[in-house]
Parts: sequence; structure tokens; C-alpha cells
Amino acid sequence: MSQLRTTKAGLVACGMICAFIFLYLRNPGPEEAEAEAEPTNPAVVECGFYPDELCLALFEGKKAAPQIAQFCKPPQNSEVPAHLRTPGNCSRMAQGLRFITRPLSAQEGNFSLAYVIHAPRELVMFVRLLRAIYAPQNVYCIHIDENAPKKFKSAMQTFLDCFGNVFLSSKTQKVAHDNLRRLQAEIDCMKDLVHFPFQWHYVMNLCGQEFPIKTNKEIIYYIRTRWKGKNITPGVTPPANSKSKTGQGPPKPSPDENSYTSPNTIFKQSPPHNLTISSGSAHYALTRKFVEFVLTDPRAKDMLQWSKAIQSPEKHYWVTLNRLKDAPGATPDAGWEGHIRATKWRTEAGDGRKGCSDHDAQDTCVYGLGDLPWLIQLPAFFATLEPSSDPLVGVCLERRHRLRALQQAEVPPEPHWQFPQQSHFNSQPHH
Repeated sequence: MSQLRTTKAGLVACGMICAFIFLYLRNPGPEEAEAEAEPTNPAVVECGFYPDELCLALFEGKKAAPQIAQFCKPPQNSEVPAHLRTPGNCSRMAQGLRFITRPLSAQEGNFSLAYVIHAPRELVMFVRLLRAIYAPQNVYCIHIDENAPKKFKSAMQTFLDCFGNVFLSSKTQKVAHDNLRRLQAEIDCMKDLVHFPFQWHYVMNLCGQEFPIKTNKEIIYYIRTRWKGKNITPGVTPPANSKSKTGQGPPKPSPDENSYTSPNTIFKQSPPHNLTISSGSAHYALTRKFVEFVLTDPRAKDMLQWSKAIQSPEKHYWVTLNRLKDAPGATPDAGWEGHIRATKWRTEAGDGRKGCSDHDAQDTCVYGLGDLPWLIQLPAFFATLEPSSDPLVGVCLERRHRLRALQQAEVPPEPHWQFPQQSHFNSQPHH
């Protein structure tokens, strides 16, 4: 047990706190590091001030941190459900859920973003995502699957009624992966967004299981300085001299976005307007003028109809239209530039990224605690957190994201914006 505890003099005046500081908050010596790698099953683990101390150790890559995390499970977090169930005014609910209610900087206040969000089936998961990306100057269109339970739809509507800049899409689709309805749902939301009074600059799409790695200010800075009014649709255009082959080639990962593409896909029908079909990511950051173009241009409308006959149309639609030279904000010569989603593939095992630290779901890794140091070093905006991910992954990312947002703020933070540091507790592992 000695390697799981240490002392740190002068942390606070109260002497008893010193007994609870973790060994992994200081740099272990070679012998201690070797000892940390050995599994232990202590009777009691001192979990310290949870989760901030543990999250810090995980982000720093302390070797003992993932092992200690196995024993230090968080107390039942009922914060979000409690505020959703408690009747009261909207201001009280927003404060209780710790939503940021003012622009944190002039730069952010003058550059509004729009989001198209495919809501998950769990309201709590959605609330945590919205809380992380919410800013009063932004606007959010939420699409709920047409097959979602009525109780969920009602609870979602009641929650969204508290926000003037968050609304449900005027249309619903029976959404499934790899079909046109998912793409149609996003276009329906875009129609609503262009008629919304907010003059937003870019729109991005999210699913409810995704979570931001970058703050709102960092996203805006990257878009304005790197792209300067251009669309971000990572993908590739087939070479001019490439010939279609029978069958379909094996999927290939792109170098940056890590989104699989099939270069030899055979389409049943020729594309309309002799369009050159590109392949890429389903995720994007699009200018408002480009969205207006997509909603009105005959080529975009005809390609949408043509897309009914292809698999995963969202991986072709946006990147193809963005390669048209006369489209607003087009990037005809772009490749996989643009860091929108973080994806780690199972096939990366053995390289510098060390493959999946937790486990894989089909071809992609489910992020584990050991991936946190890698995740926060990425230039990507968002990461997908699978339901099977360790809950502490989301907890640590959420608390780090909020801390960074407040550190970057140019306005004094209000008390309810800060997540409280949870008190010390001990864990008694089951033997």
C-alpha cells in the first residue's frame, strides 16, 4: 500500500488532507515505477479529492493512475437528473446544471457557431454534451429519431424550452447509419438554421455520444486563422485517370481524419451533372453561404436524390459539393486537412499510438483511461465516447474542458460556471 500513498506538506492547513495525496501526483523513481506496474488489491484505497486529482494524474500519464481508477469509482452522480426532475424556473435550472450564460470573450461573441445534433436516447448524455458546447451566441438544432419514445421527446422539449437558441428540428426522420435519412435530417436542420435570426458563421454536426476536446474559443481560432471562410470537409477526390474496378476494394484509412474510404466503389447510377464523386468524412464545418448554396443549387438537390441509391451518402455528399469550384467557400484541392474528429483505429496497434488501450468496437477503439494523454494532444475538435467507455473518461474530459474554457475567458467567471471539487472519499474494493 505504500506505493499508493504519499504526503505533500503544506497542501492546506488541515493536516489530515496530507494523508490522502496520491503517489502518482509526484514523479516516481525507477524502483517505484516498477512496483506500480504490479497489480495490487488493497483493502482500502485513499481516493483523494475525486475526481480532479485522479484526472490530472491520468492526463499526465502517471502509471499508477489507471490502476487506482479501477478502485476509485465515483459516487453516484445524480446532479443532472435531479435538476431535470425538479420543477422550477429556467434560470434556476441553467444555474444548477452549470451552463455558461454569457459569451466568454469578444472574439466568441462576434463569431457565432451553429450545430446540428443527432440526439442520443439518453437525456442526461445530451445535457452533458450541450452543457460543454453551449454558448448564448451560438445556435443549436436538435434532431430526435422519429422512433424515439414519446416520454423522451416530451422531456427533451421541456428541457429545450428553457433556451431561446436551442430548438428541435421541424422535421423528424427514422435515422439509421449508412442511409439517406441521416443526411436528410441534417439538411432539414440546416433549413431551420438559415431561417433562425442568429447570423451564425459556420455549422458543424454532432451525434450525442461525441464530446469536445477543444473549447469554443479554440475552435473559432482554428477556423478563422486556418480556413478563413473556407469549408472543412476532409476527404479525397479520385485521380483523373483512375478506372472503376469490379467489386469494392478494401477500406483504407486516411492519414489525418482516419475515416475509411472505399476508392473503388461502384455506383449503380451515374452521378447527376457529371459530378466527380469524392469520398471522405461525414463530419464537417461549413460556412453559412455554402449551406445556402446546398439548399438551393440544382446540382446539390439532384445529388441528394441520387444519393438514395448509395451506401453512406453522408460520406460523399458534403465533400463532393465542396470540391465544386463555384461553391461558396469551396476547397477543390483540399485533402484530409481539417481536424474535426479524433478516431483511433484498431489497426494502429503497435505504432506510437499503441493501439487500443481499452477495447475495440468493430474497427475503431473505444477510448479508455490510458488514451487520455493521447486525446488531449490531438488537434481534433471532438471525440466519440462509446457507451462502453469508462465513465471516468467523460468525467475527466468534461472537467478539463470547463477548466480550460474558464482559463481562456475574458470575463469574470460566475460562481455557477465552475464545477465543484468533490470531497475526499475512500474506496473499499471487493475482494
